[in-house]
Amino acid sequence: MHEDQRARGGPVARPGDPSSGSPVSKRVEDHQFGRLLDGRYRIGIRIARGGMASVYEAVDTRLDRTVAVKIMHPGLGDATTPDDDSFARRFVSEAKAAARLSHPHVVAVFDQGRDESDGTVYLVMEYVPGHTLRDTISKDAPMSPERALALLDPILSALGAAHRAGLIHRDVKPENVLIADDGRIKVADFGLAKAISTDTQHTATNGVLIGTVSYLAPELVVEQRADARADVYAAGVILFELLTGTKPHTGETPIAVAYRHVHEDVPAPSTVVPGIPDYVDALTVRATTRDPSLRPADATVLLHHVRRVAQALRDGVRSDPELVADLLPTSRAAAPASPAGVDGDTKPEPVSSLWDDLPDLVAPDHEPTSVIREQPAPRTPPPPTAAPRPARAPRERKPGRRKGLAVALVLVVLAAALGSTAWWVGWGRYTTTPGVIGLEQAAATKKLEQAGLGVEVGKEVYSESVAKGVVITTDPRPGSRILPDGDVSLTVSLGKERYDVPDLANKTVAEAEAALSEVKFVAAQQPVEEWSEDVEAGRVIRTEPGFGTPEAQGLPVGTSVTLVVSKGRKPINVRSFVGKDADRATRVLEKKGLEVEVVEERYSDEVAKGDVISQTPETGTLFKNDTVQLVVSKGPELVEVPAVRYSSTDDAVAKLEELGFVVDKQRATIYLTGSVAWDTDPKAGAKLPKGSTVVLYVV
Repeated sequence: MHEDQRARGGPVARPGDPSSGSPVSKRVEDHQFGRLLDGRYRIGIRIARGGMASVYEAVDTRLDRTVAVKIMHPGLGDATTPDDDSFARRFVSEAKAAARLSHPHVVAVFDQGRDESDGTVYLVMEYVPGHTLRDTISKDAPMSPERALALLDPILSALGAAHRAGLIHRDVKPENVLIADDGRIKVADFGLAKAISTDTQHTATNGVLIGTVSYLAPELVVEQRADARADVYAAGVILFELLTGTKPHTGETPIAVAYRHVHEDVPAPSTVVPGIPDYVDALTVRATTRDPSLRPADATVLLHHVRRVAQALRDGVRSDPELVADLLPTSRAAAPASPAGVDGDTKPEPVSSLWDDLPDLVAPDHEPTSVIREQPAPRTPPPPTAAPRPARAPRERKPGRRKGLAVALVLVVLAAALGSTAWWVGWGRYTTTPGVIGLEQAAATKKLEQAGLGVEVGKEVYSESVAKGVVITTDPRPGSRILPDGDVSLTVSLGKERYDVPDLANKTVAEAEAALSEVKFVAAQQPVEEWSEDVEAGRVIRTEPGFGTPEAQGLPVGTSVTLVVSKGRKPINVRSFVGKDADRATRVLEKKGLEVEVVEERYSDEVAKGDVISQTPETGTLFKNDTVQLVVSKGPELVEVPAVRYSSTDDAVAKLEELGFVVDKQRATIYLTGSVAWDTDPKAGAKLPKGSTVVLYVV
């Protein structure tokens, strides 16, 4: 289920429900069914309908997940009139504001947009299968104060997060509190939420007051202004309803309900259900006082008071005058309360804006989100007081009636006997289930066994507000009838649901997301990509927070974990170093993470000594620790000048030229015929590159 489990202004259609029709009939009744909204969201059955929009179950075809899509009613988003345009602008801007909230007890907002084909304005939200708090109230209220406060705690936690973010909900009610199948509690429908500022605290838009009459704070009705204390008032009304099973103010019309919110205090719950502790009464009165200055400043402050009261209940405190004095609003603590709706004056105070024509409101028990056009209302005179009946004169007893009196006496005795039997069969043979909510499991078991009852642990559930091992609720509930040898089933808290970030290294993204889902975490929308020499492309390198670190341990459900995913090995571009200094080439390549191997040093007449003759590979892309092979020049090859003294000139020349030298013949100091070699320059044994000139002296 999602959002208003009970449709605002109409029943919720469910498959197989005779009152709503099958999904096939929906194709005819609802033109949205089956359409592909904005090319992405396949619309399914309608699960709620409100004054401004309808909510549908849908499938996000891009991410293949079930979502809830809220679609503004045709006409409100068409911008054909200034009013329509303002509704559309507020729908969009306030959806963006609500999307800023990230809290485990707030229904997440995923997307918002307008379908260009027909201008449909929509909002995409988290789909929460389960039921609403309204269903729980209808089934279980009145409920114990312990359970009521346990249900209220996550609601106030969510509202507190909104108030800290500068947002007010403006439509807090049981229909907007979702209870998932796994027990998670989430506040939905921030569609009426508005950013708090000195200029934007008005709740009326173009003369339209928006809210739900049974939960409207008095200042909303009178001044059309809202701040966090209006949400506090609505939360207080919900607390009253949880404790008593009834709304504090009812009436034949929404106007009558709104009028009573302005003129009558919310009564103490114990006036409806006796036995509720005085400090629980004081908490309810404090949250719902008509003077906003006496209420808690926001939901976080009220949550603090709720937890103080819950602790007192767990401690088994029956009455706490000091806590009552601390909680009770000053005006009520100082003087006795006036009769409801009077406040010390028989004439009701004037209201600046009440209404007499509300065509789009349904009966109050349907609790729609009301759209109320402001019109002055005529003053309603107080109802006339009924005249007292005259005292009836005593009848004169006649003697003839004694026989009738005897018969009547017999009948009375017989009726008493039958009544006693019926009482025993219907009630008297039963005992009362002791209250053990808030006790440790062992203490609760002992108390129930001392009362002659059997004990079993029906289920163990996680709780953000109840300590581990403490009883959350019982079946039957405290104060319920039970046979003396009956069994009581305990629901025991597992404490706060916390998990550690699992080790996701080397998993694929899909495997990592599945592993996170198992511990009820979610992967961040965009993974971080990094090069990795060790992890294959597309697999997880690490997480943030990192596995095994203190930051990754004991995290709440819904924690977002960032996946750092490998892009594979980092490519290294290689350039040619042929003809360049081999030592410099080695330094550059090794700095890039490559291995350099000089495979050969070779003589070269063209490449200078120490330079690169060739490189393998010469260019291209390599990866870290890959090898580049170099052939390095030893420079030109050196040849030793041979000894040629006393050789014939022709033999000496031939020998030198054969070694690659150029021969320059010159006469020696002593010259005869020139046919004998005498010496060389450079002298024999010197090493010269091939092609060098050697002077041959001949005699």
